[in-house]
Amino acid sequence: MSLGGYHFDWSAVLSGQPLDWLLHGMGVTLELTLLAGVMATLLALVLLSLRLAGPRPLQWIGAGYITLFRNTPLAVQLLFWYFGGVVWLPESARNWLNAGHQLFGIGFPSTELLVGIWSMGLFTAAFLAEELRAGVRAVPQGQLEAARSQGFSQWQSLRLVILPQALAHAWQPLVGQYLNLLKNSPLAMSIAVTEIMYQTSQIESFNFHGIEAYAVASVIYLLLGVVLSAVLTSLNPSPAGLRSNRRAD
Repeated sequence: MSLGGYHFDWSAVLSGQPLDWLLHGMGVTLELTLLAGVMATLLALVLLSLRLAGPRPLQWIGAGYITLFRNTPLAVQLLFWYFGGVVWLPESARNWLNAGHQLFGIGFPSTELLVGIWSMGLFTAAFLAEELRAGVRAVPQGQLEAARSQGFSQWQSLRLVILPQALAHAWQPLVGQYLNLLKNSPLAMSIAVTEIMYQTSQIESFNFHGIEAYAVASVIYLLLGVVLSAVLTSLNPSPAGLRSNRRAD
């Protein structure tokens, strides 16, 4: 196949060592995205509880965290934690990380991968927390008052009554943030995380078939994004489902 005088050779990307690199990169991308997503979700719930039900000083801390991480580039945060944060670890911990370990055939927990997960988790948590807070604001105030009148504490009201409804209101924006997490994963190549774009660049240097390599990488990201979006959308806690659950209770 040729276009404008350029001869496309897809076998230079989809066979042999280049294919192995791409498959490895896809595994690292999935590992990075899923683990950072879990970390970001848990941290976002903590931030949300601080901002809505915590004492005033903790509310300020939560707001300051969100302001800091939403208004600084992820690329800068990755480099900061990699070149600055790692040196804070004890020397024994650094030596253990640098020794190399394997998880499902993927190097883990390498320093680079851990820093990528840590940085992307911290960054994404700030956005998830704000989407959740917007969802909470969409819940009628009467829901909170009704929960408190039943003897629920502020925290119980948030966890058992408000948060499930907030999730339903904020689900599509949350799906967008998880997709952004996947799409931000190529930035981790700046600290030598061997994800898809790192491997694609390596293929281009290996056989100079960069056009094919980046085209295939784009298709892989597209497929991963479509699958992730479909899975998360299918989990949507719709308001109708919530009403059904309340009637059943």
